[in-house]
Order: sequence, then structure tokens, then C-alpha cells
Amino acid sequence: MELGVHGVNIMVAATGKDTAHLARRAEQLGYQSWWTGDHVVMPASLPPGGPNGPADPIVDALVHLSYVAAVTERIELGTGILILPQRNPLVLAKQAASLDALSGGRLLLGVGPGWQEAEMRAVGVPPQQRGARTDEYLDAMTSLWTDESPEFHGRYVDFADVLSHPRPVTPGGPRIIIGGHSPAAYRRAVARGHGWFGTGTVTGLEESLRGLEKAAAEVDRPARLGRLELTFMHADPTEISADAVRQVADLGVDRYLVFATPSRTVAAAKVFLERHADLPR
Repeated sequence: MELGVHGVNIMVAATGKDTAHLARRAEQLGYQSWWTGDHVVMPASLPPGGPNGPADPIVDALVHLSYVAAVTERIELGTGILILPQRNPLVLAKQAASLDALSGGRLLLGVGPGWQEAEMRAVGVPPQQRGARTDEYLDAMTSLWTDESPEFHGRYVDFADVLSHPRPVTPGGPRIIIGGHSPAAYRRAVARGHGWFGTGTVTGLEESLRGLEKAAAEVDRPARLGRLELTFMHADPTEISADAVRQVADLGVDRYLVFATPSRTVAAAKVFLERHADLPR
């Protein structure tokens, strides 16, 4: 099982210097992937008690990962999770292909439909359309990355007679990681994802694995996607322990992520990374 770090772009590292320092340290410590959270805007009236407030800095996921790509050599670059229906799929396909090419194929494009209604409405996406848009956008981007003559005609995306270069250096495009804990998310992961991304507790993970197994019996999985990879992050950093990590590994998880956001400062995040670098794999 691989070990990764999540959330340094949220509150912790809002400057290039801090980002470079922590990313290089994570690579030195043997972390194999680096993941970002994502929100374009936050409701100003967000109640207290959540993981972050409306004024806490959240550096754009792809901008952040582009910076990390430039200051590292090996660590994989994951979005966990990019809110897909809030983005133009042709623009995102171009950005993702460019980052994949510039990083030498290190991008893991984790996506999901989102959940925050105020954010959806602010960017002009009706919340009730978010699932359908997510599916359609994924199919449209895949065509741009892989088809000799890309073409897509759907409810939300419609194009033909266009090309988008550079193509990703990863064959078939960046690996798509589907986030979510609903039956629809499980079906989407099986049908359109190279992997699935989940957060929560070990008990919740076990429930999600049952959901994925049920989805696998309901929808077809294209052979090009291969085996479904599993990425998991403990939502509560206090639950991280060697025993918990072994439990997760025994369940077949491929990537275990430690959640650095609550560290809030660069110094605390560095200590956090160093403390967890020797977790069992």
C-alpha cells in the first residue's frame, strides 16, 4: 500500500516557498502521492465547526499541483476531489493534459459532483444537474484525450471538428479517480474511473467497499480501466495509527492518505509529515 498526503493547499501552504518546502520534504520522506482539496468559493455564512471557514485560503488545486510538479521529481499529483461540474470540461481537459505532460505523467485526476449548493449556484451550475454533468464531462474529456477525431454530443457538452493538444503522456489520459460515498458514486467509479476515493472511518470504508461490490454487479466496467484502485483518507487525523493503517491495508486499499489540513501552519504540517512517514505500508 502506498502512502500519500492530502490537503496542504487548504490553509497550510498559501505561498510558493511554503508549498515547495513541504512538497520536497514529503518526497524526501517517501510519500508517494500529494493530494489537493478543492473549493472555488465558500459560503460567507458558513457556520463554525467545519474543517475550514469561508475566509481560510484554499489554493486552486491545479495551480497548486503545477507548482508542486515543478519542485518535485517523483511524487504523484492528485486532486482529491476536484468538483467537476463547476468547470468547463474542454478547458479542464486541456489543463489536465498539460499538467500530465509537464509532470511526466504524474497526474491523478480525482473528481466528484460536489455537494455545496451555494457554491454550485455561485458558479452557475444547478445543483440537481451535478451528477449528470459529471458523467457527461468525463466522457467528453476522454474523447478529447484519446480519439483521433474527438466528438461529443450531449445535453451539456457538444463539440466536433476540434483537436486539443498536447495530449496527455499517460496512455488513455490521466487516471480518473472517482470520489463519493453514494450508490451513484460507486457506479460512476466502476463505469468511468480507474479508481475510487473515499474518506471517513474504517467502518465507513467497509460499507463503501460493499457498495462498490454491489455497483460492480450492476454496471459494466470497460476493460481499458483495469482493476479499480482504492484510495482512502481518514477524515479525523487523530484516528491515524499503525493498527488502523494495517486494517485499511487488509481491506485492499492501494493508497492511504494522511490529512494535513488541521495542522494549519507549515511548521506543524512538517512535524505531522515526519511523524507519519513510517506508517506501515
